[in-house]
Amino acid sequence: MRSKSPSKGPNEAHIAIRTIAMPADTNPNGDIFGGWLMSQMDLAAGNVAARRAVGRAATIAVEGMTFHTPVHVGDEVSVYAELISVGRTSMKISVEAYRRSRHNDERIMVTEADFTFVAIDEDGKPRPLPLP
Repeated sequence: MRSKSPSKGPNEAHIAIRTIAMPADTNPNGDIFGGWLMSQMDLAAGNVAARRAVGRAATIAVEGMTFHTPVHVGDEVSVYAELISVGRTSMKISVEAYRRSRHNDERIMVTEADFTFVAIDEDGKPRPLPLP
């Protein structure tokens, strides 16, 4: 999925979340919190993980997050997530976030990271992933 193209973005089939960055999502300087964006990415990866796990899954690691450009109030934020590997209880999901200004169609990559999730049972213990 890692297209790196600022105007094309990844495959629309992998869209997981699309939202608008709002003033409540900013720090005291008026910039969108990196933590808000990371939480959107975690939600997107969690959607993919829950479908593959056919149940509960928990985030256990985030690898390689670097912020390339800021998100501004009013920007449309699109988060794409794709399952890239599966183990016995865990799965790795590639996530990319893009922004688009309200005034044009150019999508610009904001950040990317790999999220690792573990399927868990009702007691919060790891459980085997179901066969595909």
